[in-house]
Amino acid sequence: MDLSSQLIIALLFLLVVAVALWLFAAPQWRRKRLDRQPFPAAWESIVAQRLPFYARMPAEVKRTLQNRIKHFIADKNFYGCAGQYVDDNVRVSIAAQASLLVLNRPGDDYADLHAILVYPSEFMVRHDGVDEHGLVSDDEHILAGESWNNGRIVLSWDSVEHGASDFRDGHNVVLHEFAHQLDHQSGATNGAPRLGSRGAYKQWSVVFSEAFERLQRQAMEQDAWHAHDDVLDLYGATNPAEFFAVATETFFEKPGPLAEQHPALFEQLFQYYGVDTRDWH
Repeated sequence: MDLSSQLIIALLFLLVVAVALWLFAAPQWRRKRLDRQPFPAAWESIVAQRLPFYARMPAEVKRTLQNRIKHFIADKNFYGCAGQYVDDNVRVSIAAQASLLVLNRPGDDYADLHAILVYPSEFMVRHDGVDEHGLVSDDEHILAGESWNNGRIVLSWDSVEHGASDFRDGHNVVLHEFAHQLDHQSGATNGAPRLGSRGAYKQWSVVFSEAFERLQRQAMEQDAWHAHDDVLDLYGATNPAEFFAVATETFFEKPGPLAEQHPALFEQLFQYYGVDTRDWH
């Protein structure tokens, strides 16, 4: 082998090493650098305003949440739509609520999410649908939020503020839409996010199917929408994906009643999210 061939091989080897370092070492270095940076006082004021239980969190939990928020804001792109101005209040408010879902989950559970689109108020979307006869329809819907499986989430700022204004009513558009993002990660938006083992999926399926079918029965009862005593919102009866998102909202905002009415469901969510949200309330 001549000298030029040896040089080419050496350069290729160095290139492979450099790419490996860029893909694996650089992200870890960047995360550690962000962790060392102080959390801005202005950001903490926003978090305290949006999360009423923030002051009661242990110091270590606060630090973990702050780091999650810093990584979220550094990694995601925010876009204002229809005249919505995106400032730190918008970014931190959304990041703080979204970070609750991954507070104790390993890694970046929003790794596939790249963009958050924020509208001033509820927005209109069009969805194409095909019925059982093959007829295509173009339906318009007014939404407060929507999660897409192409790395984007759309939110209404009015709804974000409303959800944060009452962390006990069981309705929070950020928690709901970011639960859908976690659901996407399993490869299908079906109410079963990525879990650790086959046994975990089996137990999840049993518990969630039972609770989902119970909510569906209530939704089909006469006047159920007017006489509904389950802690879970009846919108969760729409399909398994919406049930998981509604159950997530309830787990974070009404953990006590959820644990009383659906102990097995609460336990599954506790194991998945790694936090006992009853401590926060």
